[in-house]
Amino acid sequence: MNSKIRGVVIGAAAVSMALAMTACGKAGDDDAKDKGASGDKGGKSIGLLLPDTVTARYEKFDKPYFEDKVKALCSDCTVEYANAGADPNKQAQQVSDMITKGVKVIVVSAQDSAAIKSSVEEAKSKGVKVIAYDRLAQGPVSAYVSFDNEKVGQLQGEALLEGLGDKADPKSKIVMINGDDADPNAAQFKKGAHSALDGKVDIAYEQTGLWKDTVAAEKMSAAITQLGKKKIAGVYSANDGMAGGIANVLKGEGLGDIPLTGQDAELAAIQRIVAGTQYATVYKAFKPQAEAAAEVAVKLLNGEDIKSLASSEVTSGSGDKVPAQLLTPVSVTQKNIKDTVVKDGLYTVEEICSGEFAKACEKAGLK
Repeated sequence: MNSKIRGVVIGAAAVSMALAMTACGKAGDDDAKDKGASGDKGGKSIGLLLPDTVTARYEKFDKPYFEDKVKALCSDCTVEYANAGADPNKQAQQVSDMITKGVKVIVVSAQDSAAIKSSVEEAKSKGVKVIAYDRLAQGPVSAYVSFDNEKVGQLQGEALLEGLGDKADPKSKIVMINGDDADPNAAQFKKGAHSALDGKVDIAYEQTGLWKDTVAAEKMSAAITQLGKKKIAGVYSANDGMAGGIANVLKGEGLGDIPLTGQDAELAAIQRIVAGTQYATVYKAFKPQAEAAAEVAVKLLNGEDIKSLASSEVTSGSGDKVPAQLLTPVSVTQKNIKDTVVKDGLYTVEEICSGEFAKACEKAGLK
């Protein structure tokens, strides 16, 4: 081969090799970027989906407690957060968005436990673990972290009877405003409350308040019209948000002193308890619940066994058997505000006793 031809061959080989190396390098870079975007980051990312902003606890307590605990357990983990704003369709889209981002574990408090089933199935098909938080979602969820919800309802019913005192009689008419039927917890609260109330009072009016203070207020007004305000001895409200709307109606009708229940230990509810316009609430300590969910999430993320954390088992509305961690709720009345929400640091006495509630607090011995 003459020198001219040999030079052309060597040059062509060099160019070909350079192009091949460049192509390999580019592909490697792209693969690395893809892995970093959906693999490494997604593998260390946990999704948190909460149902609404109306219930004060979710944004104020559950979210920050959960995020802090995840960070403490896994310093290089991130939490992707979204709130459904009481829209189940929006929550379904949020689940899909989390899966697309590469999140490997999703903790979700379902806005609609039945509607979210297809989203849970989609997540499982993509290898994403789902933890049902506070509300038991249908579908193949990997774990459930909540409170003993029938116990919550039982405590509410017992508190209402206690508030009624000697008026707790099978002829005493009670108004019962339950939660949203789309929330499986609502049925459990209702069942627990009925176990305490049935046969001991007359549940003369029972409706759903959809977890909305405005709807609960409308139903309370309708109950007064139907039964007559002088005939109503007490009111069961499934949560504090609805109790707020109900309390306003009762006050306007001159019934502000009849016993009213609630749940969630919201600040406004604690203040109503101090003022005597709500008899009791149920305190479900948000920090232990959020931290328990974070522990389960990190263990699932790392492929670890969760039996030590989720030692119970529950059956969802879809018939799925789900490992569960169920915490114990506590009834709160004027008598034990200091020993519950104040002792746990949920609220300070100063927060509870601000403004118009100062005198009521003094009378209740809270200062």
